[in-house]
Amino acid sequence: MSGGVAKQFDLGEIDQVGYVVKDLEKALPRFEALFGEFSRMDSTTPDTTFRGRKSDVTLKLAFGRSGGVEIELIQPVSGEGPHQEFIDAGNEGAHHVRFRIDDLDGRLPELNAAGYDTVWYNRFTPEIAWAYLEAPPEEGGGLFELLEMPS
Repeated sequence: MSGGVAKQFDLGEIDQVGYVVKDLEKALPRFEALFGEFSRMDSTTPDTTFRGRKSDVTLKLAFGRSGGVEIELIQPVSGEGPHQEFIDAGNEGAHHVRFRIDDLDGRLPELNAAGYDTVWYNRFTPEIAWAYLEAPPEEGGGLFELLEMPS
């Protein structure tokens, strides 16, 4: 998916791989053995839009690196979002890749028209916004994240 959509829409290089875990504290030793030390934080994001509904979401997060790629671990705590949906479907593990872009709101209509549905969205500040898009079923329906944020 990332090669096709990244090239087709000029999204650039993947800068993050996100993993959803059921228990962050249990998962960290496995990931730290591979990637080194992770930094941790709790995140509560009010007023996200998930599959057309408003939701306040709380997550436990950890961040590490592999070269130029950020490794994100995500444990859903509360609220409706793609991470809890993934866990509820019986999954745990690789979840999404992320691309940094300029002008998220300007890019979404083109992607949506091409069949990539915006399933999770938040404009955090005037300069920072993110969206998770779901690929069409014929492409496997996988998720990718677009992040608008100054460097």
